Amino acid sequence: MNWDWEKLRQNQQKFENKREGGGPSMPPMPPQMDELLNKFKNFKLPGIFLIVIVLLVLFFGSSTFFTIKTEEVGVIQRFGKYKRIAQPGLNFKLPSGIEKVTKVKVKRIYKEEFGLQSDSTSSNYRSASESSSQGSSLMLTGDLNVAVVPWIVQYKISNPSDYLFKVKDVRAILRDMSEATMRTVVGDRSINEVISKREEIALAAKDMLQKEMDSAESGIKIVNLEMKKTNVPGPVQSSFNEVNQAIQEKEQTIYKAREEYNKAVPLARGEAKRVIKDAEGYAIDRINRAQGDATKFLAVYKAYALAKDVTKKRMYLESMLEIFPNLGTKYIIDSDQKNVLPFLNMGVGSSTAISQNSFLKKSE
Repeated sequence: MNWDWEKLRQNQQKFENKREGGGPSMPPMPPQMDELLNKFKNFKLPGIFLIVIVLLVLFFGSSTFFTIKTEEVGVIQRFGKYKRIAQPGLNFKLPSGIEKVTKVKVKRIYKEEFGLQSDSTSSNYRSASESSSQGSSLMLTGDLNVAVVPWIVQYKISNPSDYLFKVKDVRAILRDMSEATMRTVVGDRSINEVISKREEIALAAKDMLQKEMDSAESGIKIVNLEMKKTNVPGPVQSSFNEVNQAIQEKEQTIYKAREEYNKAVPLARGEAKRVIKDAEGYAIDRINRAQGDATKFLAVYKAYALAKDVTKKRMYLESMLEIFPNLGTKYIIDSDQKNVLPFLNMGVGSSTAISQNSFLKKSE
């Protein structure tokens, strides 16, 4: 729209004349409203349609193209119904009102805390918007003890369509199922196992929780389940420590008894085996000797049966050969000798002399 510059000049001239004549100073007046309306009336109708068409083209064109970042995907709905997944980069869709795109971060790690509240979190994580209550970490163990079990669940979105459309509140069902799973796993173990075997319990709870989330078609994947320091409630801490101390003393006493047992019992068993082996060896020796004597006797008997006189004389000589060396000094007196005077105390090895023509002869 062009201004009427001629009228503006005339108004300016009138204003200057009045100021020179001493009249009140008035600012120059802009074009009147009726003049503006007349200008719009002179505007042609096809131009308005052209402007409207250009604006509509720009609007629908801007809603047709969209960009997806590398850490996310786009879930496209056509008239509210799920249609497809748009990958990272520049994508095309039908104009707004027909197709709608929802961006889901599939590479970001989300975190849910139970029984604790982190002081600070990394930009790659999402903290729980509400603080976890102390009651969620109080659990009953298998041996009917109460334990404080804090833990953290880390997960990411694996199926965007299920995450958006299958479950109304994925975060709520994740928290409920995580607490139920942890109570189930802890309820099957004793208080000592819950305190000392946290990694084993965390792995078992992770597998069970993943199965439950897959069954619910939540579209999320459990990346990690980490158990923090597990303890007993404060009011029973001192009593629990005393019980643990008593258990440790009991185990120490048992270990000492086993140590003494391992020293004494193997030694006694070794000695018993040695005695048994000695007895078995002695029995074998006696049996062998008896068998040898029996065999020798049978051999001698067979020889005696064939030649009695020769065998008898040989046996006698062999016996005397074994006996005489052990008798010491030997005196052999002829049985026909009449003038021998014996003395008392004539023992083997004595120095008693035999007088009056004693004669020694060897018996033939």
